[in-house]
Amino acid sequence: MIAKISWPKNNITSECFRRIGSFKTRSKAKKMSEFIEETKSLLPRIAFIACGCFSPPTPMHLRMFEIAKDHFEMQGTHRVVGGIISPTHDSYGKKGLASALDRCAMVKLATQSSSWIRLSDWEVHQNQWMRTQAVLQHHQNYINNHINSGGAGGDDEPDTHLAGWLPRGLHDSRDPVHLKLLCGADLLESFAVPGLWAEADIEDIVANHGLVVITRAGSNPGKFIFDSDILTKYQSNITLITNWVPNEVSSTLIRRLLGRGQSVKYLLDDLVLEYIKRQRLFNFKSKYITDAVRPNHLLFNHAYTDNNKNANSYSIDDQLEQDMDESDTPSPQLQHTPASRVFCCGEVPLRASKVLRSGPGQAVQVITMQADEKEESQAKKQKISQVSL
Repeated sequence: MIAKISWPKNNITSECFRRIGSFKTRSKAKKMSEFIEETKSLLPRIAFIACGCFSPPTPMHLRMFEIAKDHFEMQGTHRVVGGIISPTHDSYGKKGLASALDRCAMVKLATQSSSWIRLSDWEVHQNQWMRTQAVLQHHQNYINNHINSGGAGGDDEPDTHLAGWLPRGLHDSRDPVHLKLLCGADLLESFAVPGLWAEADIEDIVANHGLVVITRAGSNPGKFIFDSDILTKYQSNITLITNWVPNEVSSTLIRRLLGRGQSVKYLLDDLVLEYIKRQRLFNFKSKYITDAVRPNHLLFNHAYTDNNKNANSYSIDDQLEQDMDESDTPSPQLQHTPASRVFCCGEVPLRASKVLRSGPGQAVQVITMQADEKEESQAKKQKISQVSL
């Protein structure tokens, strides 16, 4: 008589089958993920560059990069490898333009949380204001030379620290990186202003680099393209992206509110706002915050100032006096008066007497005070040290 064998319901065999099935599912998902990543790596590589004053940089300046990156990734046509912010030279002379070193410092602060958007201070290191076409061409050439030569920026670029804006991972492949000008619809519309742009520059920018235009509410960039023979000719190189979450907070509005003594809290990055308060930029109307309550997180740019120690120095005061309108006044920290002396972070003790001017792009960190103000500050510091937060 043959004995009948009965298997328990929760037997080891069924558990093995379940695990094998689960493993196959995970294996398929992993292979699919690897396939998608491999497909992305084969896409043409692009990077964005935004030129302008950035006085101050606003969240919308950075949102433009994110909106553009999302668009190309969702379309699946290109792989975005980097974003570059290039503040204009001091000699641009626009009203409300903070000094180059202040604007570069604010951009560094605003981009601290980004892993792919970086500051390029090449433009502010030049001897004069540079045309947008020249800025684009320089950065494109630098990227090309970096890829082709295994890391060098080119024979004409001895200051290797300026390559800090380069996107990471450029040597992952030998494929070129196409640099596109990222802008708002207002810049596109400015092409139609007589005498503002050279037609040769417009054609070179659109034909050889391309535009990525983030449209604002109420703008009609398509009509401006239609009305321009040059833009219509190269419209395939123009990418129009609608911003469905409009943000009309501009640098002009920020300066206006600050000049009136009104709050701009939550309209700017907190670190940028703290920097504006400390440097008394844009006619900021508030009692100066002493170093006794200086947050540690504002000690942000030691590496940046170290990299700029050997930069060619020039007088920012002289440049501003020549280029700004009569109605404009240099930022308070740039005026030579006995009442305030400017020092750069990481260079000398906070109470030193030497005035350091190392060159554009070096962030000014601390403004010292008169003797009577120092005594008051020391007294406040002692009181603050007794308070347990």
